[in-house]
Amino acid sequence: MSSPATAPPAPASLKRIVAASLIGTTIEWYDFFLYGSAAALVFNKLFFPESDPLVGTLLSFLTYAVGFAARPLGALVFGHYGDRLGRKKLLVLSLLLMGGATFAIGLLPTHATVGSAAPVLLTVLRLVQGFALGGEWGGAVLLVSEHGDAERRGFWASWPQTGAPAGQLLATGVLSALTALLSDSAFLAWGWRIPFLLSGVLVIVGLWIRLSVDESPVFKAALAAAEERKAATEQVEKMPLVAVLKHHWRDVLIAMGARMAENISYYVITAFILVYATTQVGLSKQTALNAVLIASAVHFAVIPAWGALSDRIGRRPVYLIGAIGVGAWMFPFFALIDTKSFGSLLLAVTVGLILHGAMYAPQAAFFSEMFATRMRYSGASIGAQFSSVAAGAPAPLIATALLADYGSSTPITLYVIAAALLTVVAIACARETRNRDLSEIAEDAPQSAATVRADA
Repeated sequence: MSSPATAPPAPASLKRIVAASLIGTTIEWYDFFLYGSAAALVFNKLFFPESDPLVGTLLSFLTYAVGFAARPLGALVFGHYGDRLGRKKLLVLSLLLMGGATFAIGLLPTHATVGSAAPVLLTVLRLVQGFALGGEWGGAVLLVSEHGDAERRGFWASWPQTGAPAGQLLATGVLSALTALLSDSAFLAWGWRIPFLLSGVLVIVGLWIRLSVDESPVFKAALAAAEERKAATEQVEKMPLVAVLKHHWRDVLIAMGARMAENISYYVITAFILVYATTQVGLSKQTALNAVLIASAVHFAVIPAWGALSDRIGRRPVYLIGAIGVGAWMFPFFALIDTKSFGSLLLAVTVGLILHGAMYAPQAAFFSEMFATRMRYSGASIGAQFSSVAAGAPAPLIATALLADYGSSTPITLYVIAAALLTVVAIACARETRNRDLSEIAEDAPQSAATVRADA
């Protein structure tokens, strides 16, 4: 039985909490993905104009990757204070930082105006984006996970995950509309700034909704218990990072391994595909953007379904479906794109994102269920964001470099397959966490000692 402090909220309250997390993550991912799409389409010309087209794209993706380098730092800082002060306060801060940086990118002078200072300023703002996103993900999924009950946690916690395809959908949709309405010269001259400046409006909406929700009841109960222990024993509580590395280091490694295929495949399918389809296959920017746009809508729809399935059969089986499926799909993926048919391109990207969703949907509940409450923000964020430096950050860069060196998609396919194999090994080493009571995971014991209720 749940204690009153940790009893699940009323359905209406839970839906409001889910909506607040979803809208916030959608805005954050819109900002982050907008940069990735712009890096593939215009930043090489605006900020690195002295390079040849493919080298310019590589340099553009390098600034894109810098955002990932800042995500672990964001995970450490936001995780620490999120476990100390609460989830809600840090989520508000992350939204302000991300939105502010994205709006500022829309005001940046280009290389033609200020020379080498332009890419430097772009890189600094990208670092702020990465720092903010490093703290956003953990707080958003925990706020939902800790409000819901174990029976449907996979479903409800998957909704903040739909913020990624929703943000991709929004970013790609705005860019697609602008490229359709504006000439190439107008888009390059000023049109690219519009999506970045729109972030300011989105942040205002997101803050209004996010400020209206309550703090996690599981966190409030754990904080009260920690204060009681401190008063009784006069012992200072360990820093969340220290506690995670001492008691949950195995879970951190599993989370990092689980992220490899999910992260790498996503950025190959959604970011690198814009380069491959336009430079290698010869399709137009509009065609590639439209394919990602439609596939992202399907991705958004299937994530809650995968999350619900993880409530029925477990997190591990659903995750394995996605990892194995993505690895197996890579050869057909590029073969379909090489046909130069929009229908084949759309099929390739859509199936790829559906399989990706099988990993991404249960991830929120899965990672939340690995860690104790007073170190959960730190543990989930560290596991998710440290892996992004080796996975998502260099993925478009590595894929573009492999294409430049070999002129073929085969090395890129093998790269994704290798990541899928690593993820399969990580999930095989994990324990099933479905039906775990988040309030009962021991603060001072590894996952294997945590209380787990029998599966229904």
